[in-house]
Amino acid sequence: MSPIGVQLHVQDTHVVMDNGLLQVTLSNPEGIVTGIRIKGTGFNVIVENDDQVEISFTRSWDSSQEGKLVPLNIDKRFVMLRGSSGFYSYAIYEHLEEWPAFNLAETRIAFKLRKDKFHYMAIADNRQRYMPLPDDRLPPRGQPLAYPEAVLIVNPVDSKLKGEVDDKYQYSCDNKDIQVHGWICTDPGVGFWLITPSDEFKSGGPHKQNLTSHVGPTTLSVFLSPHYSGEDLVPKFNVGEKWKKVFGPVFMYCNSSFLGEDPLNLLWDDAKQQMITEVQSWPYRFPASEDFPKSDQRGNVNGRLLVLDKYVSDDCISANEAFVGLAPQGDVGSWQRECKDYQFWSRADQNGYFSINGIHIGDYNLFAWVPGFIGDYKYDTVVNISPGCDIDMGDIVYKPPRNGPTLWEIGVPDRSAAEFYVPDPNPKYINNLYVNHPDRFRQYGLWERYAELYPDGDLVYTVGTSDYTKDWFFVQVTRKKDNAYQGTTWQIKFKLDSVDQSSTYKLRVAIASATFSELQVRINDPKANRPLFSSGLIGRDNSIARHGIHGLYWLFNVDVPASRLVVGDNTIFFTQPRSTSPFQGIMYDYIRFEAPPSSSNSN
Repeated sequence: MSPIGVQLHVQDTHVVMDNGLLQVTLSNPEGIVTGIRIKGTGFNVIVENDDQVEISFTRSWDSSQEGKLVPLNIDKRFVMLRGSSGFYSYAIYEHLEEWPAFNLAETRIAFKLRKDKFHYMAIADNRQRYMPLPDDRLPPRGQPLAYPEAVLIVNPVDSKLKGEVDDKYQYSCDNKDIQVHGWICTDPGVGFWLITPSDEFKSGGPHKQNLTSHVGPTTLSVFLSPHYSGEDLVPKFNVGEKWKKVFGPVFMYCNSSFLGEDPLNLLWDDAKQQMITEVQSWPYRFPASEDFPKSDQRGNVNGRLLVLDKYVSDDCISANEAFVGLAPQGDVGSWQRECKDYQFWSRADQNGYFSINGIHIGDYNLFAWVPGFIGDYKYDTVVNISPGCDIDMGDIVYKPPRNGPTLWEIGVPDRSAAEFYVPDPNPKYINNLYVNHPDRFRQYGLWERYAELYPDGDLVYTVGTSDYTKDWFFVQVTRKKDNAYQGTTWQIKFKLDSVDQSSTYKLRVAIASATFSELQVRINDPKANRPLFSSGLIGRDNSIARHGIHGLYWLFNVDVPASRLVVGDNTIFFTQPRSTSPFQGIMYDYIRFEAPPSSSNSN
């Protein structure tokens, strides 16, 4: 088939040359190339003046690409502003109604810097260090460990790093904490930073964990990923499902220091200041795409969240530092698995007052959870956001799950297992950054320490004498024996002075993470053929292998018939029977055993 002839299309402001393979757009009468399109891909100048340049690289999809490319139109934008030491980028993804179904497992923007220049990585005030080289991860300098991402450095270029473990997942962060991270070159003193001023376009809410910077030297902003959550956070689009979303903008910031200055602290502190400036500038005014709404096209919501738990206080108490957000409509807690649209979150102050600003127009549910209390809150009425609205929700009250007074509890209800016992790592597998560090759970191989600490039997916790910070291992993992893995059973021993035989007790188990696991609960009979409760197979978080301390949150409320209990000594057995790998297990958040409701104190 011969190529079509060359065609010329003349318009008032531009001319287009098109030969069927390549299409070139030039401004008229200046003769400046403003667009180049090659077989479904294109380049266009969107804005060009002294204050701003915005350019677009597009890739259009059609049925001829089915099975080869993801069925999305993708428009990648890059923006540079007058007087700005950096550039911005955002992307617009679109799936049209007539296009086939597909899953979008991961999308991100990433930069790989010069390995001979950028050696120092900074993620937070207490998470920064000189990093190994990518060469150190390759044989014979590096030795792969239990999975490809984890490498023991045995012969690094810099001998001071010998014997350390490197794993990109050791540098993950929650969305709410990923605002600035990057790399520093010390000679000359130059920093390259990725600043994310808002997480409204990220999936899974403020607690979803994502990668940041790691050996490469690599820095990235992950918009969608299944990390620390599994398939639940993979958007699945059906045939005929229309979808459009803007990811970003994010800001790539560059700074430098003068000769003789210490670049490490100076450039990091400056990057944090720039981050504050970017956050305060959100939503940005400069994006030229109409798909990115400006401030006057958005709305605001404020109010006060209170908590009513009459077994804690007869009066409502402030939801101190609660997470309050607007997310697409769904069931209670659905926000943590939502991954297609936008979410808007804020943190309440110590008195429970919250303000959520810059919300896209649309219908939302208002969700919340409160540190110190189990469960999730959902406001009963749909919240409609219109351009320029400022909605005062007034006082709203969360009544957390509660049947009766607390007989005993283990842990702190904060959706994390961090308060439990995290062991020292095997001395052969250490990342020196996390020695004597609050995030010691990020050390490699901690799952193997359980069997070393409990060689002859599983964990036994005695209410009233055991200390959960020392005696409750942070994750219930499998046990390796004779080159096979076995499930484990933990025991909680407690005494009851009396048992109300006419009532039902309540066991509440909040789980911070689960990986291909199952929670079985038995009471006073560890060999009972049928457990009192089984969660069934839950979780694909993979938080154990990826050095996390939480994944997706689960709350199970188990009715315990009084007939299962006795006056005196009782034992609850937690069995996790699934056992085909070392990474299956459960991280508990908080466990509470409640007496039956009393007539004088009921919600």
